[in-house]
Amino acid sequence: MEQWAGILVKVLLFAFVAGMFALVFTVSVRGRKKVARIREDYAQLPRTALQRGWTYEPRVRGRIDQYCGAGPLPGRGENLSAWHYTTGEFRGRSFTYFEYRYINPMSGADASDRKQPIIESVFIVATPGSGPSVEILPPSKLDALLDRRHRTEVGVPEFDQGFRVITDDADFVRGVLSTSLVPFLLTSPEAEKSPLQMRGSDLFTWYTGTLSQQAAEDRLNYLCDVLDRIPAQTWSVG
Repeated sequence: MEQWAGILVKVLLFAFVAGMFALVFTVSVRGRKKVARIREDYAQLPRTALQRGWTYEPRVRGRIDQYCGAGPLPGRGENLSAWHYTTGEFRGRSFTYFEYRYINPMSGADASDRKQPIIESVFIVATPGSGPSVEILPPSKLDALLDRRHRTEVGVPEFDQGFRVITDDADFVRGVLSTSLVPFLLTSPEAEKSPLQMRGSDLFTWYTGTLSQQAAEDRLNYLCDVLDRIPAQTWSVG
């Protein structure tokens, strides 16, 4: 009996070691594939910009300072860096998109942790006119609990229960959301994961993660779809 127990322990130990090696190998392969995919995504950005007559710069400083306080950008800053900074025209509207990178202040003391930045991909499309600050945030129970700012309701129960609208100008918001925009946001898969922020003459959206050309196309189309559904007379009010 003891002999069989010893054999069983050895078999289990071997299986455990083999499993750990398999796990490490799988993670390593996936990591290499992810790095290769990101590099290819990055390589495609300047190629597409050249083909479409857009302007692409690998890295710029100071250009995004004007956007501080919007989206994932800090409340203020000077000479901030942006990666893969791209500008041009899309569906008849001026746009800008880029990566913003920062170190999580809550990261540990370990040097390897502090070298891994959080990457935010930010997309901006010019609006037809200027308006007050408005945030339309997709459903998120955690964010709803942490964000104690006053919410503006538009009178559509399904929308008001899911989305959070933050603004100091409720009349402007109700004008923006008065027609086909609310039904669009309720049915658009992009709206479920893409926050919106309107400020001045810019409309923003963003996500946490690296840039790719497909993601840029999707977000720019989404922003243009939103603007197409805002009544023209709304902008004269703003």
